[in-house]
Amino acid sequence: MNNKPFIPIIIGTDINAYNMAISFHEEYNIKPILVGKEAMSFTKWSNIIEHTEIHANLWDKTSFVQVLIKVAEKYSVPGKQLLLIGTNDFYVRLIIEHAAVLKEMYVFNYMAEDLMNNLLVKTNFYKLCEEHGLDAPKTYYYSCAKKEVFKEEVLFPLIIKPSDGVQYYQNKFPGQQKVYRVENREELNDVIDQVNASGYEEDLIIQDYIPGDDTYMWDSVFYMSSKGKAQLGTFAQVVLQEHTVTAIGNYTALITRYNEEMMVKLQRFLEAVGYVGFANFDLKFDERDGKFKVFEVNIRQGRSSYYTTALGHNMARYFVDDVIYQKEKPLTLLDEHYLFTVVPKIVLKKFVENKEIQKEVRQLLRDGKWGNPLFYKKDKHLTRKLFLLARQFNYYKKYKNNNW
Repeated sequence: MNNKPFIPIIIGTDINAYNMAISFHEEYNIKPILVGKEAMSFTKWSNIIEHTEIHANLWDKTSFVQVLIKVAEKYSVPGKQLLLIGTNDFYVRLIIEHAAVLKEMYVFNYMAEDLMNNLLVKTNFYKLCEEHGLDAPKTYYYSCAKKEVFKEEVLFPLIIKPSDGVQYYQNKFPGQQKVYRVENREELNDVIDQVNASGYEEDLIIQDYIPGDDTYMWDSVFYMSSKGKAQLGTFAQVVLQEHTVTAIGNYTALITRYNEEMMVKLQRFLEAVGYVGFANFDLKFDERDGKFKVFEVNIRQGRSSYYTTALGHNMARYFVDDVIYQKEKPLTLLDEHYLFTVVPKIVLKKFVENKEIQKEVRQLLRDGKWGNPLFYKKDKHLTRKLFLLARQFNYYKKYKNNNW
């Protein structure tokens, strides 16, 4: 029986949801409640989850609130608070947009709606970066509302991505990618035409391609208290990311680093804009000018953010200490050397092209300074273990056959 004064309600059923679930289980021996649109293999066979509520209409804004009202009615217990945590940008957006209603039933730590719109819509986000001294790639904007011909003089290759990812994925179309890399004007125009035809009406971000393999990508996680003070900051170098076109940008392995200058820059940015909750920055190192360029900030913990829990800074504990117990904490800038991975060792040994990083990966594996949260020792469901083993095998095939 959960003897704590809270019950975790996690929205989502993916890897991120699983990582949050095991964070609660590790720290408090609590099995959380999950609420999702569909059952997913990462969580549906888990025996460290109390129950999963599946509601196919969860992405509908009106239904979202109704579902959460019913969930609150079902799981409310006198003397316990329902702690609400989103695991993707869309769910967090819906929590924020309906915060006034949801606060009557739940406690959570998310920002105001106007700040969310400035951070989630990349057009606004890059303006904020410029105001606060964060470097970003050279960027152009194309309005899908106006649908004019893109005439800017640009150098190729270029990256194209939606300014508003939430709206973009509500307009599905064949060949849709999270991020496009184009090599010439014809390819650029072709992507613009495809997106225009889909019904998406926000901006497209057209950006200078920063050279370098996966190891030029960087990740930073922050927890900002409900009073807007930074309590945790991290910095990590990506070892591998997903190599399929629909999943580029999802990191599958990274090594934690310490870079005080960049961590403090990101901390000051978040405190200046009034950020609260978990933040997850995506950056890339540009060796042409020696600067880290910020791509985006995800307004929640990322699926690879579990490395904070693995290194003694449990994600669940940050939420609970802040929102349930109102504890104030000094800022910790994580200074550890650790390999986080969700892919098998064979993938790390075979598909990391950077020789120095490859050597370091092998050393961390030998030293036991690594972890894969999907293989949580206390989660003993046999079907889930078999699924994970099959998934590990498929990862090898995916990296062998895909090179983004």
